[in-house]
Amino acid sequence: MSDIIQLLPDSVANQIAAGEVVQRPASAVKELIENAIDAGADKIQLVVKDAGKSLIQVIDNGCGMSGTDARMSFERHATSKIKKAEDLFAIRTMGFRGEAMASIAAIAQVELKTRRHEDELGTQIFIEASEVMKQEACSAVAGTSIAVKNLFYNIPARRNFLKSNPVEMRHIIDEFQRVALAHPGIFFTLHHDGQEVYHLPATTLKQRIMHLFGNNYNQRLVPVEEDTTIINLRGFVGKPEFAKRTRGEQFFFVNSRFIKDPYLNHAVLTAFEELLPDDTYPLYVLFIDIDPSKIDINVHPTKTEIKYQDEKAIYAIIRSAVKRSLGRYNITPSLDFDQENSIEHLITPKPFEEIVAPVIAFNPNFNPFTKTERELPFLRDTGGGSGHSSRINPIPKNWDTLYEISKKEEPIQQQIHTEETVAINEQDIAKTSDRQFFQIHNRFIMSQIKSGFMLINQQAAHERILYERFLQQLQNHSGVSQQSLFPQSLTLNSSDFELLRELLPDIRALGFDIREFGKNTVVVEGIPADLNNVGEHELLERLLEGFKNNLSILKLDKRDNLARSLARNAAIKAGTKLSSEEMNLLTDQLFACQMPNVALNGKPVISTFTLNELLERFEK
Repeated sequence: MSDIIQLLPDSVANQIAAGEVVQRPASAVKELIENAIDAGADKIQLVVKDAGKSLIQVIDNGCGMSGTDARMSFERHATSKIKKAEDLFAIRTMGFRGEAMASIAAIAQVELKTRRHEDELGTQIFIEASEVMKQEACSAVAGTSIAVKNLFYNIPARRNFLKSNPVEMRHIIDEFQRVALAHPGIFFTLHHDGQEVYHLPATTLKQRIMHLFGNNYNQRLVPVEEDTTIINLRGFVGKPEFAKRTRGEQFFFVNSRFIKDPYLNHAVLTAFEELLPDDTYPLYVLFIDIDPSKIDINVHPTKTEIKYQDEKAIYAIIRSAVKRSLGRYNITPSLDFDQENSIEHLITPKPFEEIVAPVIAFNPNFNPFTKTERELPFLRDTGGGSGHSSRINPIPKNWDTLYEISKKEEPIQQQIHTEETVAINEQDIAKTSDRQFFQIHNRFIMSQIKSGFMLINQQAAHERILYERFLQQLQNHSGVSQQSLFPQSLTLNSSDFELLRELLPDIRALGFDIREFGKNTVVVEGIPADLNNVGEHELLERLLEGFKNNLSILKLDKRDNLARSLARNAAIKAGTKLSSEEMNLLTDQLFACQMPNVALNGKPVISTFTLNELLERFEK
């Protein structure tokens, strides 16, 4: 029997390695930007086309490479970061394995231009599927420019598994944000399909957060700083009142490297105990500086997981530092002098003036019970305290009929004063007039039935009604829009803007009238007609947050996710007082649903209690 074990060809080995390192275009973006940072660049440009599927180009002004180094950079396990095994425990650079460039070159067409600052000519290399097609000298600016074209062109199966352009672009933006946050002293730009998405000048960490997520974050941040013999901790956490329902804005960096660590995340959440509403998560951007010999970052191909020698002590330090910062800074406003370009707007205090007691003038001869003064209630002293009075304004005729309009009978309230309006017509009232409903603690609707009585959770019932209605509107594109008298503009961060662009056709099917208006900005000209008591900004932001939360937890279909998110945000809330007509209509609409007994969270909407159960409780 012949031998069956053999070495894999380099091209196959590189493609296998690429499956670990380059999972999607965002993975290549991360590796290329980190290489630019390791090269000492202070200006990095990222250019993306077709969400990275057609082109990913990174241009930096770093140290550049010689011709030999440029060629060696595409070999497997070729790196300038480590030379012996001990160096693995003293790593301060972003990359060190020497797999990224070889993996990218195995699944794409790569063009590299590089020149060192001291050289007159640079080097240009073309590679396809790990094969060097051409290498030659060329004129180039100092630094490195690498273009990755047609990612996964030679692996059609992998390319077919890529998501839509908006989804892949959101992953690229996530990776870009993580690197930009970790290095606020570097100038970054991001262009997608010819449009500038980010323009981030070198600045402080707080300013970088504001440039990435919006200027309104200036008032949301609480500084955190703690120096110990184990770690040095710095960064910002968000105030509890600005917590969101998604975990998106949570960043941990260890030695400027982004990591995912549920254990340390739990340390931050415990510091927010009793400060956060249910199912909400705080913002935090925290940097841990630790001795590299005390950690091991070589435990995951993407280098996003780290092992610590003393993780319990790190947990305690983070928890106590965040908790102390919330206590010190959360209740007092912060002044950010870095945000203001000048202090000319400050009001110069006036010189000290002598405080003078106020003088009160009155008529000592005023008698409200005399006929003359009763007819002329507005009197003034004509001077000298002589008691002479004069009328300022005559009393208008028929003044006693002015408020008769308030005595008219008020119309019956036929709308639920909540985030969703339920229309009531005469047929519905006549149909339900023979039933009686009672509201308990403004949370449950109680009604008598033949066998006893039933309790309806009003919020869960309304969510079920709206959910099925929105699903039908998405399928039939039948949503009706209520035009706003004054259209509102809404500026989102880049990730949410890309998500909104992806969802825009379905959002319009629900009745939203939205159009793009410049960079990361949309104009809301109308909202669903049934939701006219809700602010456009709040409704749209909650819709996007709910969609992202469902996407990360429930993995729902896009339309199902949209209908569920909008229903939960637009439904009446527990504590809302309802009239008899509103309770009647809500009950009728509930029992007209396909699944009236099941809430969106899978729990029951209706609970019934039989007469026998009541008698047993009273021991009869």
